[in-house]
Amino acid sequence: MRFELYTVEKDDRPVFITGNFNNWNPKDYNYQLKLSDSFHYFIEIEDEKLADEIEYKFTKGGWENVELDKYGNITPNRKTKKTLQKTSDTVEKWRLNWGPFKEEFFPTAEVISEKFYIPQLDRYRKIWAVLPYDYHTSDKSYPVLYLQDAQNLFNEGSGFGNWEIDKKLSILAEYGRGDIIVIAIEHGSEDRIKEYIFDNDNVANGSEGKKYIRFITDTLKPYVDANYRTKKDRDNTGIGGSSLGALISIYSGFLYPEVYSKLLIFSPSLWVEPNNNFPMMNFRVPFKTKIYLYGGGQEGSKMVKRIHIFEEYLKRWEKKSFFDFEFRTNINPEGTHSEFYWSQEFPRAIEWLYYDNTENPVEVKPQQQSIKN
Repeated sequence: MRFELYTVEKDDRPVFITGNFNNWNPKDYNYQLKLSDSFHYFIEIEDEKLADEIEYKFTKGGWENVELDKYGNITPNRKTKKTLQKTSDTVEKWRLNWGPFKEEFFPTAEVISEKFYIPQLDRYRKIWAVLPYDYHTSDKSYPVLYLQDAQNLFNEGSGFGNWEIDKKLSILAEYGRGDIIVIAIEHGSEDRIKEYIFDNDNVANGSEGKKYIRFITDTLKPYVDANYRTKKDRDNTGIGGSSLGALISIYSGFLYPEVYSKLLIFSPSLWVEPNNNFPMMNFRVPFKTKIYLYGGGQEGSKMVKRIHIFEEYLKRWEKKSFFDFEFRTNINPEGTHSEFYWSQEFPRAIEWLYYDNTENPVEVKPQQQSIKN
């Protein structure tokens, strides 16, 4: 069967087709279209690979670069029948790194406290709540994700760039997958390394990770649950971060599996624990825990290797019935140790951790609405 595509919006990104014939893989080089002239593409797919009723979409290499309508809205899945043997489609616009972002789906970021007291460490910290766009106009309760290093999550002008979680959550909301509260804890500047190191005085003189974990679990979470409409159970509670923030989140999940069921682990500083000697609680019935692991191929020679070794340890611990793990690992060969790449990964991680679905894009009706570039 022949698929033809016309698109005026021209750039250097290759075009792919994805659908119910390749498990909705948005960057499958077996399904890359060929260029017939400046604006026309085509691909021919063997009939035996196609269902009688075909659902599909066009991308430029990922859901962050998927096709859009002329207003910048998500398009419904395209549908056709194999018996037709040929389709001709037009794409008006393409996403670029998840953009454009729509004002009406933006979450509300509010400061819980400029100086939230940490009794375990006898110091204060600024903490944010990033609330779904409809939080103040609904009576819904929401799952929660606790994230480290709030300074680099959504504030424009942060020194290292930021994850743009406000923009990424607006995209997820547009897909109907943005019902989540993010509690963002600012790091302690000069105290950051000590707070994010669990128990290794060779790395941090006077490591304070145990106390920091107890702060989030025993002090901050009860406060959040008392003051916001949260789903308090472990199935709706996650924790995560990047680099050392990812490392302390692993400890949190292993020591408090009765509290956290979801771990978002980006570029973890596993060099601190080269032997993967993570303490963990033993329970008679192991807790089911989802772990999303991400690393970049350009983060240094050992990052990807250490992540794969950590995977093997997860499997070993599972065999010993310490945990019941479900994990997904994504390695970006081009990824560096930076907020830019963590930002790209954030929507994929949220979708997998909090929404039990394949990456089949949800069906939505296009609407003409404003766009925030």
